[in-house]
Amino acid sequence: MKFIKLLSLFFFLLVTGRLAAQDAKHTFALSDTAFLLDGKPFQIISGEMHYTRVPREAWRQRMKMAKAMGLNTIGTYVFWNVHEPQKGHYDFSGNHDIAEFVKIAKEEGLWVILRPSPYVCAEWEFGGYPYWLEKEEGLQVRSKEPKYLDAYHKYIMEVGKQLAPLQINHGGNVLMVQIENEYGSYGADKDYLALNRKMFIEAGFDGQLYTCDPEAAIKDGHLPGLLPAINGVDNVAKVKKLIDENHGGKGPYFIAEWYPAWFDWWGTAHHTVPAEKYVGPLDSVLTAGISINMYMFHGGTTRGFMNGANFNDQNPYEPQISSYDYDAPLDEAGNPTDKYMKFREVIKKHLPAGVTLPEVPAAKPSEAIPTIRFTQTFGLFDHLPKAVLHAAPQTFEDLNQAYGFALYRTTVTGGKTATLKIDGLRDYGIIYLNGKRAGILDRRLKQDSLQITLPKGKVKLEILVENLGRINFGPYLLKNKKGITGKVTLNGTEVKNWYSYGLPLNTLNLAGKGLQITGGKPVIKKAVFDLKKPVDTYLDLSKWGKGTVWLNGHNLGRYWNVGPQQTVYAPVEWLKAGNNEIEVLELIKTDQNVLPSLAKPVLSELKK
Repeated sequence: MKFIKLLSLFFFLLVTGRLAAQDAKHTFALSDTAFLLDGKPFQIISGEMHYTRVPREAWRQRMKMAKAMGLNTIGTYVFWNVHEPQKGHYDFSGNHDIAEFVKIAKEEGLWVILRPSPYVCAEWEFGGYPYWLEKEEGLQVRSKEPKYLDAYHKYIMEVGKQLAPLQINHGGNVLMVQIENEYGSYGADKDYLALNRKMFIEAGFDGQLYTCDPEAAIKDGHLPGLLPAINGVDNVAKVKKLIDENHGGKGPYFIAEWYPAWFDWWGTAHHTVPAEKYVGPLDSVLTAGISINMYMFHGGTTRGFMNGANFNDQNPYEPQISSYDYDAPLDEAGNPTDKYMKFREVIKKHLPAGVTLPEVPAAKPSEAIPTIRFTQTFGLFDHLPKAVLHAAPQTFEDLNQAYGFALYRTTVTGGKTATLKIDGLRDYGIIYLNGKRAGILDRRLKQDSLQITLPKGKVKLEILVENLGRINFGPYLLKNKKGITGKVTLNGTEVKNWYSYGLPLNTLNLAGKGLQITGGKPVIKKAVFDLKKPVDTYLDLSKWGKGTVWLNGHNLGRYWNVGPQQTVYAPVEWLKAGNNEIEVLELIKTDQNVLPSLAKPVLSELKK
């Protein structure tokens, strides 16, 4: 009995000791040369990882991988458009539970750097801004315009409720919070930056605030009084010079975005960079005592319709792919790469005395699962919502719709060949005449018109438009409306009286029996497949055309056979033993009924 009492006391002291360690108050401050954690120099070795791009069920596994590579900190943006998808309606649940993400990091022994910004860029739809900002007449993002500041203020107050209590000065694990994001690449209004700081403090972010900018923009994007961080530079002398020049001749020195690779967009080659190119710079930066945040340590997947796009006067519209693998140290599925192992060896050399790294967790198995055969086909146009009738086609914003598709329908007089022209097609349009596909217009290819032959009599003209992602960087942030944003003409004469149908596809209406669809109209294929044991797999859509995949209710993202991505990652966390449901929206190759899978992704195959 005495032994049992002693054993119980031992476990009680062990547990309470661990809890006390977790809840211990820490301090975090800046000296002229270093960050100070509890008064001692602390080198931040951080990796960027976004909660929205990783299944919630896998957050902890990814963090264990971060810890094993030698990271002591996780960086993440906070995405306005997932937390306020409609004006005044907030969501911090499920995969959007950023507070839980931060708390799990603490449990795994990781600090956190937060970037609520509120603009994030991040190859993310509208740079993180919610679509409804486009609906506000006169609103100017990233400015002192009153409507923008009002919306921004309300949002950041809600973010503060979630995250301000988790700062290190309140007993949490958030070391620093970033205001704005690479603002110097967009503007130079110091009063606007000061308003950012004021709102963040009002929201409860009363710890260390900082800004980050690339080399050419740091002067314009830095707010005096805050720590300036540098993006995209790893030359030790240059990093120190740039920060010294903007911070009163002192540090500490922080590379807020260090790029070990890059992202991809549809129709261009997959970006990869060998680890050897970065091993030397990483070693030199850490040797110099400079703190660093790898963008990305783990990219994950941009699921749903949340990818962004690039566009400027010199380059075409470039929507990003669903895979955000990024050729990062941790791959899309959360497994270590050669880059991971080589970076780990560098970091090991710079650990504090007495600190050792945990063993690298075993890679998750991935396999090809049995081929899926679709048994039901549903027509996308067979269960349309109520239409809006208007002289002109209505934009997504007019329809109070953020993402997905819109169908435009009208009747024209036939018996002729004509040039159909769409002004402001945003972004991908499929044209149907009396239910049969007549052509495709693609904004990437700067296509806005095509010749069509109209049969005699009254002709039903339909245009299905897909939002391929709002621009997330540059001067066109305020020109991001979607759908048909201008006139539709036939031989120069405007076509009027359009029925506009919003198809956000937040949920799929597959009521009724599956039918065999003809004429090339878009279809949704449905199947139920059985798994003995869930495992990571990659759905092979290389023989399909273009569309979106849902697995057990989760939107896994887009596919498009132009590449370079030909597979869609199906995470083990969202599969289950027994029956699994899958739906595929296919726009082009509507006769496909077989879907194989692979054990490895295909991210580097382009097709014409």
